[in-house]
Amino acid sequence: MRILIALGGNAMTAPGGRARPEDQIAAIGLAARRIAPVVADGHEVAVTHGNGPQVGNLLVKNEIAASVVPPVPLDWCGAQTQGTVGFVLLNALQRSLAEIGAERPVGAVVTRTLVDAGDPAFARPTKPIGRYLPADEAKVMVEHGQSWEDRGDPGWRRVVASPEPLEVLDAPAVAALLAAGFVVVGAGGGGVPVARDEDGTLRGVEAVIDKDLAAAVLGRTLGAELLVIATDVDHVAVHFGTPDQRPLGRLGVAELRRYAREGHFGSGSMGPKVEAACRFVEAGGRRTVITSLDRITSAVAGAAGTVVER
Repeated sequence: MRILIALGGNAMTAPGGRARPEDQIAAIGLAARRIAPVVADGHEVAVTHGNGPQVGNLLVKNEIAASVVPPVPLDWCGAQTQGTVGFVLLNALQRSLAEIGAERPVGAVVTRTLVDAGDPAFARPTKPIGRYLPADEAKVMVEHGQSWEDRGDPGWRRVVASPEPLEVLDAPAVAALLAAGFVVVGAGGGGVPVARDEDGTLRGVEAVIDKDLAAAVLGRTLGAELLVIATDVDHVAVHFGTPDQRPLGRLGVAELRRYAREGHFGSGSMGPKVEAACRFVEAGGRRTVITSLDRITSAVAGAAGTVVER
């Protein structure tokens, strides 16, 4: 099968969220060891990933240095972290594949995702990113053109737009590498957000694209049969955190959407994963599986996690 594996942020950092370089290398190495057996089984595998901790680190550097050098825009942060995480993933995948005697070429693509410049999200930025700052430090960033909100006692926090992903523009490059036998890393962090001007030219925009929704778009474009969304739980659950909590096994899109309408999935956590799972299947994918990183191999066989089908 052609498979797209979407790694959550927990696959990029140590337990507890530590994101030192050594923590990231170790965590990504673990993820690669879970992916390697899927490649060894003969599947065509593309990998996408989160980049929240990595972008967060860059934002802190921006803030500390803002009075000395201009902060780089958010699309640059996305491109930089795609390169960094892609580099570490390539090393880890090559090593893990060699360890099990399944050498395959690997490649990473710095990937742009098209959004609509008129998306309502740009008029009402609501996605919080980065750390809290006191008012005087946030004021420096506002003077650089950023949007910050007073969140009371914790301090001020930056908010950005999170527009809908329309198209992964560099998916043809990912597809060409897959067809040539590569394991490919692409669309990290949802892709670098770009908008098209009236003359047809592209420009980067200050936004954060949900990585799971972008994965659904990428999977559709690649003609993937299976989307595996790897997170930190074995199953999606309804009535989460209550005595009535129940894991979901195999179910159809209609049933999963009904649970979503009933409010079972948080907008900042499981909600986007559920939406991405439904969109991928509705667009022609065979199935989506949402499960933990450790169960990826079983997920490919349809024997683990929450399995979403038509």
